[in-house]
Amino acid sequence: MDSTGIVIGFWVLSGLSVVSALLVLLARNLLHSLVFLVVTFLSMAGLFITLSADFIAVAQILIYAGSISVLMVFAVMLTPLASRDNGNSIYLLPGLLGGLGIAALVGFVAVDTDWDERTGEGLAATDFPGTVNAIGDLLLGRYVLAFEIASVLLLFALLGAIVLVHDRPRSGTAASEGGDD
Repeated sequence: MDSTGIVIGFWVLSGLSVVSALLVLLARNLLHSLVFLVVTFLSMAGLFITLSADFIAVAQILIYAGSISVLMVFAVMLTPLASRDNGNSIYLLPGLLGGLGIAALVGFVAVDTDWDERTGEGLAATDFPGTVNAIGDLLLGRYVLAFEIASVLLLFALLGAIVLVHDRPRSGTAASEGGDD
């Protein structure tokens, strides 16, 4: 990360991800909290791009910012309106203390560890090997059967979710008796 633009982008995206993650916790409205969560997912994808992890960035956008966020929107929309308040609960303080403890542990390990540094002498920013082609070749070559089984399993999970939330008419209503009045 010798380029000034990459370093600035890294710090801006880091700040954005931390602030939006805190706003997820502090937002009173559950939908606002969900929007801040999507911003957190997208900023994390940007961080992966600055770290030359292109496949993980694309997976972050597709899986988390796309699929998981849509799933959460459906879950929020299916809950009753009275339950959507993201008010304080008895678990706020223990969760905050646990999160701060984990953050302190990660910070200590990051500062205390002797990291190997790639100096970048004679290397351009694009000299890192691309991971998307290698992973794509493996998924559609050696691991194609496992990839197809996972896709069929996800399809059945999606169909099962649709069946679970489908509203069935009751047997004694006029709609099921023909409705002739």
